[in-house]
Amino acid sequence: MAKYEWEHAIRINILILKLVGLWPQENESYKFSVYTFYAIISINLFINGHNFFQTMNIFVVYSDLDALIATIFITITDVLASVKVYYFARNMGQLKKLMIKLNSKVFQPKSDKQIILVKPSLFSWKLTYIAFWTPVGTTLFLWAIFPIMDGSVKEYRLPFSAWYPYNTKISPWYEFTYMYQVASIWFLATANLNMDTLIAALMMYVGAQCDILCDDVRNLSSCFAGEFTEKLVTCIQHHRTIVKFAENCNKFFSLIVLGQFFTSAVTIGLAMFRLTLVAPTSSEAFSLLFYVGSMTVQIFLYCWFGNEVELKVRIEKNNIQDDFFVTIQSQTCHLYTIFDQKLSYLFFLIFGSDYFPKFVCIICKVCQ
Repeated sequence: MAKYEWEHAIRINILILKLVGLWPQENESYKFSVYTFYAIISINLFINGHNFFQTMNIFVVYSDLDALIATIFITITDVLASVKVYYFARNMGQLKKLMIKLNSKVFQPKSDKQIILVKPSLFSWKLTYIAFWTPVGTTLFLWAIFPIMDGSVKEYRLPFSAWYPYNTKISPWYEFTYMYQVASIWFLATANLNMDTLIAALMMYVGAQCDILCDDVRNLSSCFAGEFTEKLVTCIQHHRTIVKFAENCNKFFSLIVLGQFFTSAVTIGLAMFRLTLVAPTSSEAFSLLFYVGSMTVQIFLYCWFGNEVELKVRIEKNNIQDDFFVTIQSQTCHLYTIFDQKLSYLFFLIFGSDYFPKFVCIICKVCQ
């Protein structure tokens, strides 16, 4: 059958990462090129520059609690985005290797049935991607227009409190700064969201490979005698490759996820406190509500797909153990030649010490 392109399911995610400078050309990291120059300029202009001006504002308004909270809960999230971009770009080579490994032969579906088997996982990721964009897009839109909605635009109020080395209360600097803030927060949020959803996609791929492995093991019982050994070894290699792939994924995003959980918990608390200080029916109140919803979905994203991986790993282990012993009974005439000492040790590593005695018992009965 034709090669299945795993990246096709997340093509929109990858396209947007390319637009924000976080996805260089295939099979390379950030080498000197036109794209690298674009990435450096755009990230520093719209992400790091925006964060710098907001951070400087904290030192200006630190004595005003209301203004400090209004600045700091956004600034913390934005600074984390800069840190995530840094780790994402620094580990781009490792990420590219993961994507290459994902398209390797061992991870390919073996039949149309297996393609259908993994489609629910791909669909759940796409649905979550859209669901994540909904509160984020709404929050960004409300942030962009709330000075216009409450009339504070007449007082030259900006969407975000920030310090600039020029007077933003006069035209055209006010209009220029207003557009810069809106463009920066959209750029930053787009990069942040798509980094999160790509990490969720990696976890989704691990779960999909568990589904494929379970199906391969179930099909062992229907193999002919000559095919059994080869397909059994293939299943073992697939299992070990999935474990290695999951470990490399964890190395790639573990620090990002740690920072995200800590920052999200702090910013949700600060946003809820800020919500008590604004008018309940104001546009700022609605933007805060959607912001809290966005941060909650962001945490949920990691929890959901991480839990899916754990659940599928448990199901995989149980199914492999059950289906494996059923398969052993149907292949008894070939056990002596198949299960040598090394292969027995591999199964000991996979299934654990509790099931290994049962495995040895079956082998002994057949050999007798």
